Amino acid sequence: MSRAQADAASGGNRPERWVLDAGDAAEAQLTIPADLARERRFEIGCALTVRCPDDLHGAWHEMSVFANGAKQWQRRIASSNPGSFDGLDYHLSCSVPVGEVLRVLVRSAVSGVARSRVVIEADER
Repeated sequence: MSRAQADAASGGNRPERWVLDAGDAAEAQLTIPADLARERRFEIGCALTVRCPDDLHGAWHEMSVFANGAKQWQRRIASSNPGSFDGLDYHLSCSVPVGEVLRVLVRSAVSGVARSRVVIEADER
């Protein structure tokens, strides 16, 4: 996990940026720690990328997104792009009250394709 532009905790005024690249893991969780001084709002992007074989007969991939345990979105689609890549992505906004943690969980499932990357990015607005 990278906190490249997260400056608020040290007294700076730059917006926070959190990134988790879980590689080919089936599940990824990004945890943004609480801030005891202020409420924050994050724009969150979640992405699943899969490698597709030449024969995609019956192949599919699925992604589910949770924020603090509540399901935000889920989708399963037939995989396409034989011999290349396919994927799913989802974007959401989350307000994080003073003193609360934000946990974003992405679960993925595949059949007939290979998971390539699961990435979660959160940018403070």
